[in-house]
Amino acid sequence: MKGTIIIVTLIASSMLLSCNSDKAKLKNAEEQLSLLLQDAEKSESNPRTIDVNGKTKWVSSNFDWTEGFFPGTCWYLYEYSKDTKWKEAAEKFQSKFRNQTNASTHDLGFVFGCSFGNGYRLTSNEEFKQVMIEAANTLASRFNPVVGAIKSWNTDRGWQATRGWSYPVIIDNMMNLELLFEASKLTGDPKYKNVAIAHANTTMKNHFRKDFSSYHVIDYDINTGKVLHKQTAQGYSDDSDWARGQAWGLYGFTVCYRYTKDKKYLDFACNIADFILNNPKLPEDLIPYWDYSDPKIPDALVDVSAATITASALYELDSYCSNKYKSKADIIMNSLATEKYTAAIGSNNHFVLKHSVGAFPQGNEIDVPLNYADYYYIEALLRKNSDKF
Repeated sequence: MKGTIIIVTLIASSMLLSCNSDKAKLKNAEEQLSLLLQDAEKSESNPRTIDVNGKTKWVSSNFDWTEGFFPGTCWYLYEYSKDTKWKEAAEKFQSKFRNQTNASTHDLGFVFGCSFGNGYRLTSNEEFKQVMIEAANTLASRFNPVVGAIKSWNTDRGWQATRGWSYPVIIDNMMNLELLFEASKLTGDPKYKNVAIAHANTTMKNHFRKDFSSYHVIDYDINTGKVLHKQTAQGYSDDSDWARGQAWGLYGFTVCYRYTKDKKYLDFACNIADFILNNPKLPEDLIPYWDYSDPKIPDALVDVSAATITASALYELDSYCSNKYKSKADIIMNSLATEKYTAAIGSNNHFVLKHSVGAFPQGNEIDVPLNYADYYYIEALLRKNSDKF
């Protein structure tokens, strides 16, 4: 009996230490992001990263796929701390793109789900709900039933026009399906959910290899739905395993299971997770190289943003899989909390995490902080401790 008491006490102490440690991580992040909020107030803009000159890069007045992450992070900090300064900041900085529900991009889930979506979840503000529905309508308008997927990029302008694509769909687009699922919940109209399911099924069929690694870009014939090309835009090569792309897929199919409870999505998410976690190129600290196929490994750059997305997805996936993935997610989060990846307070232009990679082949945002790395880091901490805070 005495031995049992000792064991129970040790387990309870271990859980308490873990909770306290996570609280320390959140308090550290809140202190750092309070400084970033002060910078944002002065700039009147959403922060994105650090530019090549070491200056904070702010979101432009035009549409930017990352502009929802800073207000989304503010919503998470409000959820954690109950400090109304974060609620006020979230409302202020998401209002800057309130009317940008344009039909020229697939990134509406990133932009409006992370910001207005979290805002509605926490406040039940009817205006936020309407913004989400407007964004979902626009996103759904990019769906082609012949292809069975939402078009990611327009190909009549910019660098996308130089690739010869007809109807490109990127793995990142799985992250925008949550907005559609939510819209069906909010309206009672299944049309949004049906588009999300069709897109997920097409992606499952064509984006993944036998080992459950993912291509980045699948290009379709707009008239027949036939696959024309399997390529990359941000990975090392067309056949490589771009780390953030693998994380997008993991997260996206976990979301599909959450809303549908269709076991095929759960199994698929688990297979993607197993590919990532059993990859022989994954470092011991579980912070992945930017692309698992980079021949410079182990001297290649890591991508902290891929790690945070993966960790957040694993915590949710674990809740469906009987404690299968939590220990791995914990390793990722403990690694991220070290000095190697977490910036000292007041440094790193007041972003929390260091060493992310945006678009390596384009030489854009290389080994810098990124607002979405911080967003998914905070989200992961809250998911891990949802019953404690």
